[in-house]
Amino acid sequence: MNISPTQKKPRVAWQAVFSIIIFIFMYLPILVLGFYSFNQSPYSATWQGFTLDWYRQLFNDDRILSALNNSLIVAFCAVGISAVLGTLMAVGLARYKFPGKSLYRGISYLPLIIPDIAIAVATLVFLAAFAIPLSLWTIVAAHVVFCLAYVAVVVASRLNNLDPHLEEAALDLGATPVQAFIKVLLPQLMPGIVAGCLLAFVLSLDDFLIASFTAGSGYNTMPMEIFSRIRTGVKPDINALSVLLITVSAIVAFIAELMRMLGEKK
Repeated sequence: MNISPTQKKPRVAWQAVFSIIIFIFMYLPILVLGFYSFNQSPYSATWQGFTLDWYRQLFNDDRILSALNNSLIVAFCAVGISAVLGTLMAVGLARYKFPGKSLYRGISYLPLIIPDIAIAVATLVFLAAFAIPLSLWTIVAAHVVFCLAYVAVVVASRLNNLDPHLEEAALDLGATPVQAFIKVLLPQLMPGIVAGCLLAFVLSLDDFLIASFTAGSGYNTMPMEIFSRIRTGVKPDINALSVLLITVSAIVAFIAELMRMLGEKK
């Protein structure tokens, strides 16, 4: 008599259960936020029907559009400056030796671990000490401080995976150091530079603490505008705006990570 072997029941790994719980904890509030952004009721607690009116109102709100314009100006200017300085800093730390290099490397990456409130207070004290009036450009200068470090870290990680002998070969063939950097090293660093810039762009666009300490009168950024409106309660228009910001940030972060992965494969 043939006895079929007993089939073992599949066991659910505790890592999978733990991962599901973590993902629910992380993304359920975002899903609830998105759900209530389509709520017809002006109060987020009660559902009265589906509507897109809150999204339409955002594009007709002058304060929101002005804050968005300020945020984009700050982000693009800060990222543009950080892209140049961060790339040069990463190359200098990786390719050259000079006295105090280790100390300079540690100081350069300090903005990554220093709390934002400390950077904000330090920047405000510095501006006050030199009697520099607060404006949109003081926000840009403050954002360069931490954007620079993020760009440099991403570019440095890309630089560590490159063959240093390519530059030496270019120099042996008669290229100047500047030509070797522009024609040989820079194209290979471009995926890391783009990824670092996209990451810094998202961080600059979402920053509230540093911008609120260094902004002049009448220069609200998008996070500052959102904070000023939620003091009286969160309404569906803020939900809609938050959903748009989360979506844009997620897309930019995904592109940055994709660029980094493609760069590493090459």
